[in-house]
Amino acid sequence: MSQTDSRTTPFDTLLVANRGEIACRVMRTARAMGLRTVAVYSDADANARHVREADEAVRLGPAAARESYLKVEAVVEAAKRTGAGAIHPGYGFLSENGAFVQALDAAGITFVGPPASAIAAMGDKSAAKARMANAGVPLVPGYHGGDQDDALLKSEADKIGYPVLLKASAGGGGKGMRVVESGEQFQAALDGCRRESQAAFGDTRMLIEKYLTQPRHVEVQVFCDSHGNGVYLFERDCSVQRRHQKVLEEAPAPGMSAELRREMGEAAVRAAKEIGYVGAGTVEFLLDKDGSFYFMEMNTRLQVEHPVTEMITGQDLVEWQLRVAMGEALPLRQEALTITGHSFEARLYAEDPEQDFLPATGKLERFAMDLKGAGLDPERVRLDSGVETGDVVSMHYDPMLAKLIVHGDDREQALSTLNRALAALDVQGVVTNRAFLQRLATHPAFRNVELDTRFIEKNEATLFAPKQYSIEEYAGAALIGLNQLARECESDSPWDRHDGFRLNAPHTIRISLCDPAHVQDEENVVVVEGTRETDADPWHLTIGSETLTARLQHLEGDAVAVTLNGHRRRLQARRDGNVVVMVDPRGETRLFWRRIDAIDHGHHEAESTLTAPMHGTVVALLVEAGQKVEKGMPLMVMEAMKMEHTMTAPADGHVESFHFNAGDTVGQGDVLLEFAPVE
Repeated sequence: MSQTDSRTTPFDTLLVANRGEIACRVMRTARAMGLRTVAVYSDADANARHVREADEAVRLGPAAARESYLKVEAVVEAAKRTGAGAIHPGYGFLSENGAFVQALDAAGITFVGPPASAIAAMGDKSAAKARMANAGVPLVPGYHGGDQDDALLKSEADKIGYPVLLKASAGGGGKGMRVVESGEQFQAALDGCRRESQAAFGDTRMLIEKYLTQPRHVEVQVFCDSHGNGVYLFERDCSVQRRHQKVLEEAPAPGMSAELRREMGEAAVRAAKEIGYVGAGTVEFLLDKDGSFYFMEMNTRLQVEHPVTEMITGQDLVEWQLRVAMGEALPLRQEALTITGHSFEARLYAEDPEQDFLPATGKLERFAMDLKGAGLDPERVRLDSGVETGDVVSMHYDPMLAKLIVHGDDREQALSTLNRALAALDVQGVVTNRAFLQRLATHPAFRNVELDTRFIEKNEATLFAPKQYSIEEYAGAALIGLNQLARECESDSPWDRHDGFRLNAPHTIRISLCDPAHVQDEENVVVVEGTRETDADPWHLTIGSETLTARLQHLEGDAVAVTLNGHRRRLQARRDGNVVVMVDPRGETRLFWRRIDAIDHGHHEAESTLTAPMHGTVVALLVEAGQKVEKGMPLMVMEAMKMEHTMTAPADGHVESFHFNAGDTVGQGDVLLEFAPVE
């Protein structure tokens, strides 16, 4: 073993100060190296997968990250109590917290990452720009100064010229970051960025950069040891993003010449050595159409997308991290590193792309991927996950469930494997972006490498085309919604029935069904008729010119059997507010359900209230009770899974009252406020 410095020493027990997918991934390599693993957890994660897989687990505190995963003293104490000689921070949480590294140094515990001085150098984005200029790394024009006066920031943005990018000086991962298209939008964007930055990093300082309209996001993986060695493990293209967070990544970046790859790689190593870096880091660049590249930021940790680099180099980057932390020299020199094939990573999020990517919560009824059944090579497909069937996805943390990573001999083969693997991924019980990932991966522009950071925005019309539903899906949703009404009855009395029951007479119910993302567009009407005296009697459903005889049977849990004209199929069914969710092996269907017959008052009530689209916390009330507002005007801000979401007025009118205050926790479907539309 190489000589160690004051920060590096061998260890046999590793504490992973994180959760979910990255905690499981780090522990996998640690176990392979013969290390004992320790997990930490909050109350919300007491039964989480990373806790189950560790050799030992220590509770940190309540669900809120600031009271558990972000508590430096609690994590240090957990390491001392379990005899952990080192801590791997994963990404997020304390991974780029210099004070945490200093606390570990004081406690004699090895930090698997760079020294605190390197984190500080890159953690302050403004100071980092100055250091990079000294190292000869190209920079994007912008303002990185310490004066944070609102008027000065606005003036600097005006000088740079719109659009500009507002970015949290202390942040990363898309938090506290917004594109500002005009001076009129600047103050509102600045206020929102500061709120997000304060919540995520405890810091409200901002920097401003010229927003390049068609750049690619290309980042370089670097590695340095404590012996002065530094290498780059090539680059990744991370241009497909939404809200500045990556969705699809690939390595190597397509269309890169050997010369450009070398120039960017060497610039990245210069950046790392400028700040005395040790360990794994990523230097992120904006690559313009003319081949010019500009330093954006350095992430002083392991990246979410590191597996694509592992796939093309054949190296385990977590093993490299652990060996460097033990004081060893880098396993390979630059000339020994090569690229083999092509790799993609798709991030699976618990979110609804059809509802502006709103975070989703719930129980995973099924989470699996049948590689053999799909004819996929397990050596070419990797699923890095922090969840299993039966786990509960909460509102407290990032919505990423897993990463699907594939490898091929070339980009075309890798992309084909990605599409087949996404189709083989079976996730039920929680809304995810799986279908959206498939649309991205099969999009002609993506296949043709027409990439830039606004890819999703530019191709919105084709990526979010309205879904076409079948007669069976409309009929099933009508039955499930109607059955839920019947089950909500207060008693067995016919006077309490909500499902249109009429004594000794047929009854008719009219139900409107439509895509939840297009509630205001055309609707499909299902006419329900029946003389049902018992629950076993059939319904008669008319959809357009077709009439079906229908029955619904409850099975275990959320499972139901829907029988249409004698054809029976089993599915998982539930209602999220006014949305009926149906899941079977073919996929997930969501339909907005509303009664439109004479006894229905739902539409009127919907106009006079505003409900929470997801579980979360109220951040700010933007208007006062009694205030007149216009359609689309921001009314309040919610936060869920570390992202802000603004609730807007559904029509012209005025806010009668708020049901929650800033800081309150709300559940999906909770009525947030009373709203009176203009008559």
